[in-house]
Amino acid sequence: MGKYFGTDGFRGEANKKLTVEHAFKVGRYLGWYYGQDYKARIVIGKDTRRSSYMFEYALAAGLTASGADAFLLHVTTTPSVSYVVRTEDFDCGIMISASHNPYYDNGLKIISGSGKKIEAEVEERIEAYIDGEIGELPLATGENIGRTVDYIAGRNRYIGHLIAMATRSFKNTKVGLDCSNGSSSSIAKSVFDALGAKTYVIHNEPDGTNINKDCGSTHIEELRKFVLEKGLDVGFAYDGDADRCIAVDENGRIIDGDLILYICGKYLKEEHKLANNTVVTTVMSNLGLYKAFDKIGINYVKTAVGDKYVYANMVENGHCLGGEQSGHIIFSQFATTGDGILTSLKVMEVMMEKKMSLSALASEVRIYPQLLKNVRVADKQAVKDNAVVRAAVDTVEKELGENGRILVRESGTEPVIRVMVEAETDELCEKYVDSVITVIREQSLTVE
Repeated sequence: MGKYFGTDGFRGEANKKLTVEHAFKVGRYLGWYYGQDYKARIVIGKDTRRSSYMFEYALAAGLTASGADAFLLHVTTTPSVSYVVRTEDFDCGIMISASHNPYYDNGLKIISGSGKKIEAEVEERIEAYIDGEIGELPLATGENIGRTVDYIAGRNRYIGHLIAMATRSFKNTKVGLDCSNGSSSSIAKSVFDALGAKTYVIHNEPDGTNINKDCGSTHIEELRKFVLEKGLDVGFAYDGDADRCIAVDENGRIIDGDLILYICGKYLKEEHKLANNTVVTTVMSNLGLYKAFDKIGINYVKTAVGDKYVYANMVENGHCLGGEQSGHIIFSQFATTGDGILTSLKVMEVMMEKKMSLSALASEVRIYPQLLKNVRVADKQAVKDNAVVRAAVDTVEKELGENGRILVRESGTEPVIRVMVEAETDELCEKYVDSVITVIREQSLTVE
């Protein structure tokens, strides 16, 4: 990770950690970088945060000052930016969003011309330019100055792409959508309506400050109540930029990313469409998922946390399905990033084709209790290198055996160590997580 760019772009509190000056310089560098041999074409999307508008204009100013043309999708989803970039001959795309973070945060996600997250080397060069380590870039003059273009048509083509992927009508199916007062508010309902569903929507009235507030995929209890109150067949919740999806079955049970991977993986295997008979997961996926995969003969791979690592493994090895417990699910035949709305459509496809409820489809997986606690530390590397901490982790691993696991990892964005335990009971999870955290504290490694 760099000074500004973390595992998912440049993110921080608007006008504190991430300022309009930063956005302007990002635009300046990208406009110059892609426009050295020809006039660059760069597309910009944004979510519904109050600060997204000022960052949109700052980016556009930087891009056009360097001679690039900036195409504005306006409020849209991260996956739509990826789709437009890779299908309409853009040099790169920029999504203005802090995903599931509160409204006062924002971020810049840069997407390459192939629709993937930008290479680390380019991020490093942008950081060097922001910090003045690269000389001032030439300003475009005269007819070489770039222009901004209203490009709402690109978002509309993405909506058409989603609708075209459905294999069956959703007629007479009652579907609930929690749009998180975010990007999906402008897209999701129109897709489900077009496919014939009886669509019921909550949290689709963004005001700039209510994105992710007690709603969406990170506050799934709201959708659970809604599904039960309305007697719906299924519910889907998205995060602020709609690159993740968490589902709720007709009984109000949460169907997280692990269960979605199982449902879709099993279906693809039955249809002889699961490439290499393998699903790509991260180290955070539940032990119950792996046991269920073992039972039906599906192979799996574990990567570091982050959908970009999942996608990299999929590309390198030719796998077609992968994702995270958090709801970032990638269907590589259709997308290069997690896509919440696409994920909900693929879950609907399984339900409709198999004529089964979501609860029945997920019933074969026993999810193990899982507990994760964060510990604020002065030096993450010092915790990883501490012999006493490592010994404590080894002890827990031996005691859990094949009926659980422990994972201790550093946060990619905060001075935090995350301690996660899966075990057969909540009590065991609590016991073993606390035992390791106690050792970290006793070694004077925490910051209280």
